[in-house]
Amino acid sequence: MIGLSMTAYGGKSLEGFEAWVGSAKELGFEFIEILSEWPHYLKRENASFFREVLDSYGLKATVHAPFSDLNIASFNERIREASLEVISETVELASELGALIVTVHPGHCSPISVKNRENYLEIHRRSLMEITRWSEEYGIKIGVENMPCFPILDAQNCDRLMEIIGGMEIDVTFDVGHLNTTTRNFDRFIELFGGRIVHVHLHDNSGKRDEHLSLGDGTVPWKRVVPKLPDVTWALEVSDLKSARRSLEFLRNLH
Repeated sequence: MIGLSMTAYGGKSLEGFEAWVGSAKELGFEFIEILSEWPHYLKRENASFFREVLDSYGLKATVHAPFSDLNIASFNERIREASLEVISETVELASELGALIVTVHPGHCSPISVKNRENYLEIHRRSLMEITRWSEEYGIKIGVENMPCFPILDAQNCDRLMEIIGGMEIDVTFDVGHLNTTTRNFDRFIELFGGRIVHVHLHDNSGKRDEHLSLGDGTVPWKRVVPKLPDVTWALEVSDLKSARRSLEFLRNLH
């Protein structure tokens, strides 16, 4: 099942969202990934709007939880709790929407966490264990996403991601584009996490930074990677509908 992320929606408000969803439907997408980020967070005030629009086009939903300005691994307990509160509400709303999956980002590093690695890992894992319980409580799968090459970001490779979530009943969102900026060891990622991969993000880049290019416009070895991807929901995370159309055509021509 292939869907389109709201990274491809350029509106600063939700005024043009319905028309955009209609265009995505015409292109052949089967679900929309609601990107709960500024300026269109998923909130109680607009959850029914998202549901009604998607239902009117017969489309499913996945949800990407907020990540900007949040840090579930913060040493500052008030910031950590506030971050978890935002994610908790997102998971609850996603469940009410009947979303197939919720993607969350791991925590990220700070000057304090760099100097106190063991404490940082303990705080990080404590937060993810709380998120794991929400997955069970609301009956929705939650995937922790691997991160791209960027100084403060954690979980940039599969071994580190496993260290963070090991022993927990929480799943994984495999971001192919992100891994292309770090180890590029796609086979190991897929082998290590196996059935824990419940969602996939697809986009391309030059291998140096997170660019969210159309598939085929970067250096991801798609012919080798795509056949090995698990049969789960795949979301294109590109910048606009034109890139979405080109990426779909690229995927179809791979077969």
